[in-house]
Amino acid sequence: MSDTWAGRGESPMAKSFDPKGVEEKWATFWSDHDLFHADVRSTKPPFVMVIPPPNITGRLHVGHGLNNALQDILARWKRMSGHDVLWIPGSDHASIATHVMIERQLESEGLTRQQLGREAFLERAWAWKQRFGSEIVHQLRQLGASCDWSRERFTMDSGLSHAVREVFVRLYEEGLIYRGRYLINWCPRCRTAVSDLEVVHKETEGRLYTIRYPLEGRGEIRVATTRPETILGDAAVAVHPDDPRYKAMVGRTVLLPVLGRAIPIVADAYVDPAFGTGAVKVTPAHDPKDFDAGKRLGLEPIVVMDEGARMTAAAGPYAGLDRFACRSALLERLEKDGLLVGSEAHRHAVGHCQRCDTVVEPMISLQWFVKMAPLAAPALAAVEQGRIELIPDQWRKTYNEWLGNIRDWCISRQLWWGHRIPAWYCDRCNVTLVARKDPEACAKCAGPLRQDPDILDTWFSSGLWAFSTMGWPEKTADLARYYPTHVLVTGYDIVFFWVARMVMLSLKFMGEVPFRKVFFNGLVRDEHGEKISKTKGNVIDLFDLLDRYGADAVRFTYAALTTPGSDVALAPGRLEGSRNFANKMWNVVRFSLPHLQARTSAVPPSQGLTTADRWILSRSSVVAGEVSRALESYRFDEAADAIYHFAWHEVCDWYIEIIKIRLSSGRDDLAEPARATLAHVLDRLLKMLHPFMPFLTEELWQALPRVAAKGPVNSLSVASFPVQEPQYEDPVATRAIGMLMEVVTLRRNLQAGLRGVTGPVQTLVAPFTPEAREALESLREELRVLTRSSDVRIVATLDGDVTAVRGVTADAEVALPLAKLDVEAERQRLRGEIERAAGELAGHDAKLSNDSFLTRAKPDAVDKVKRAHRELTDRIAKLKTTLAQLEG
Repeated sequence: MSDTWAGRGESPMAKSFDPKGVEEKWATFWSDHDLFHADVRSTKPPFVMVIPPPNITGRLHVGHGLNNALQDILARWKRMSGHDVLWIPGSDHASIATHVMIERQLESEGLTRQQLGREAFLERAWAWKQRFGSEIVHQLRQLGASCDWSRERFTMDSGLSHAVREVFVRLYEEGLIYRGRYLINWCPRCRTAVSDLEVVHKETEGRLYTIRYPLEGRGEIRVATTRPETILGDAAVAVHPDDPRYKAMVGRTVLLPVLGRAIPIVADAYVDPAFGTGAVKVTPAHDPKDFDAGKRLGLEPIVVMDEGARMTAAAGPYAGLDRFACRSALLERLEKDGLLVGSEAHRHAVGHCQRCDTVVEPMISLQWFVKMAPLAAPALAAVEQGRIELIPDQWRKTYNEWLGNIRDWCISRQLWWGHRIPAWYCDRCNVTLVARKDPEACAKCAGPLRQDPDILDTWFSSGLWAFSTMGWPEKTADLARYYPTHVLVTGYDIVFFWVARMVMLSLKFMGEVPFRKVFFNGLVRDEHGEKISKTKGNVIDLFDLLDRYGADAVRFTYAALTTPGSDVALAPGRLEGSRNFANKMWNVVRFSLPHLQARTSAVPPSQGLTTADRWILSRSSVVAGEVSRALESYRFDEAADAIYHFAWHEVCDWYIEIIKIRLSSGRDDLAEPARATLAHVLDRLLKMLHPFMPFLTEELWQALPRVAAKGPVNSLSVASFPVQEPQYEDPVATRAIGMLMEVVTLRRNLQAGLRGVTGPVQTLVAPFTPEAREALESLREELRVLTRSSDVRIVATLDGDVTAVRGVTADAEVALPLAKLDVEAERQRLRGEIERAAGELAGHDAKLSNDSFLTRAKPDAVDKVKRAHRELTDRIAKLKTTLAQLEG
């Protein structure tokens, strides 16, 4: 390393940190110099991640912000630690979500997609992608994401589309993809099948209706249902085979209300005798359990709802009605006919489409499916054998349970935007052809073909993301060097949607896991820990946060709040604290810069270092190790806390204060070791902080006098991350400064309790051990400056006859002599303060013991009272301690 340092000759730093100008400047700089490009020819060890591709449906949200901030911390840390980092960016076409957005546009124009036509709709979708796909890239850069932008992918680009078709054809050829009529979840609004995972079950206040079904001949059986409209599709009434109430009825026939169709009473163990009346309607075409029961019992499904959730001709007089309008009309008719016994409130889970929030309907439909059991077994084994580590480990159970009870995956969607299913039908000879390339005619009869109109589920293409982004099915250099990836950072809410499917498909087509580790970050919640939703009105806009606090503060807050296994409560107070931390870093460099311009050495000298210099160098080494170990174990919170404590409490609050007198002494023999140490520590601190606060640290690091760049670009983003430096670790100095801190803190607290003491006064310190005496004696001048004492005396013992306030640390007794103090006046003042504080405390006690206040007041108000109560309690205790000493 060169020993020559020089300032940049720029104008002095601004008085405060302005994130906006700094963020744009360095985002452009990094991009212009292509600093995040992974080099397949590199000899460095690779570190690889693929981004969970955000949907092209608009702005990134706070969950994206958290996920990408954590990924970028890892990417920057690994890059600075000597790795060839490949972080692949990209976006997802999001079939259903994009359809919803575009159809809303069309609705505002008085159009439907059917009126527009498939080709014109797809033109709009691609235009949407061009607009919002580029916006998402800009937003990621605004957050500071250091992806390799030259490798950006899209789930419908030509390369990934080729991979999707190859996978579909191979699975079909192996019999793992098939087409059949089964009961699926259907969204009447989106007019498409949706997977079980895309159905959100919401607790809803409904009603449980009890209805008479007349028996043929004489009598009746009463049936309970939450969906009366599906009565019209009943194929039977079922009871439990061991239910004594109904054993004699099994095999008899009932007449379906309104329609009068004769249906049997059957016995099946799936019936819960405790639910309702213990007799349930069996509607195979409109209920998953009934569908399975219908197959067991040989019942013919009767479809009474169409794709728009309107009643079909099979619904008789209700044909053409909306499902809920049919419900109302049917209940009215049942009551008129004396068949409605009654109803009661019933809270139950109702499935809603994840994208448009419409109540989904179970429906029999001809769809494409993937057989999942053969794919799930290797995916289970990969985690069980430790080839994939799930962090935190609590998600292993969930992963295992889902894969162990997996159902076949419905992969077809009745939409236009997405990967078209590569299947063609010949109506002349009833042949289905699945092909890698579009066929021109039927291979059997040379007749015309029609392509299946459906598209594939979005998760089918994103399930290939770990290897399709690197050029599969071609044998590319990227695949050879960078697959498998090292870690996937993602939300735990898509463990089934994406993570498990990636594992299954990667093992199938690559013969290797897609990643070695999965870190599940939590979900972002509001400051009270409530789930964010438009309904609650607590939505937090990521870009409002970036504008208000700056990207660095938002990123640091995310890291500080990320504890494995826990969600992130994004409180304004934490964001403000991170913004204050950014300003603290700005100010410490701004203070240091004039002193560092006069430096003559690039590294701390071996001679002339004080105890404080040796201590801060030691701490710099130790903290670097703590940060790296924390990041290795994905403890982002511990890494952020270690840096924060070191920067604010040790560098700023103590070391800077200790060396100020040397820096301003005018003596190079005193100042140069302090300047050299400060420059070394600041350089390492900014490097440690860079993965968390990249914009701020790049700006500050570039402002420091520094060694000329070794490579073509001098940027903190490609500088070396600090490692532990054992040669600087000094437990003796660390112990001595620890003693100093305790004595200074105690001494300040002693004087803070006394109003009558003005101006510098003497400090007496009686160490308990020779080690403490030697350490504190060597730091006597620092003690004097930091306590603003007139003099500091290190004594063997404290004279019991001296009027003083006293306190004890682990290593010494400290006294503040009070010769100049009017002791009686001070006693009176302390008694008065204690009395006033006790009065305030009583008021807070009354509020906190009032159940009405605790339950009705806003959480902020309750927290404020609790905080004030703690502060007053602490203050009274200190005042009483001081008073006791003056009265003793």
